[in-house]
Amino acid sequence: MKILFVCHGNICRSPMSEFVLKDMVRREGIADQFEIASAATTREEIGNDMYPPAKRKLREEGIPFTHRQARIMTRQDYAHFDYIIYMDRENRYDLDWFTHHDPDHKVYPLLSDRSVADPWYTDDFNTTYRDIIEGCTQWLQRWKEELQ
Repeated sequence: MKILFVCHGNICRSPMSEFVLKDMVRREGIADQFEIASAATTREEIGNDMYPPAKRKLREEGIPFTHRQARIMTRQDYAHFDYIIYMDRENRYDLDWFTHHDPDHKVYPLLSDRSVADPWYTDDFNTTYRDIIEGCTQWLQRWKEELQ
């Protein structure tokens, strides 16, 4: 199962989701069945590492992460990944351009009933983390069922 998380800059929500899901599948003993990555829908943060407060929150929660560089999603990503999971409506709008309106039906929100809180504007990484845990938990259950 190949999963790509996307958000605006690829320095907060999408890399946090990437590392949270990597930790979840590792704990479940199914990491070898997943490829998990993240990308941006804009070029603003390309090359930058994860935002320091995002790293602090992951560290506080015991979620391992590595140094990384923000990158923009490509059309090749659309071909490669099975699921492209976005954080908010603006991301969805940007993804429509990248994917030519998602003809293969690969693009989905992390949360079905609301956007993932954006800590860039609120500095509230606790709410963002809770949203990510909720969304990743729900998606992981679905993916585990698909893998059976």
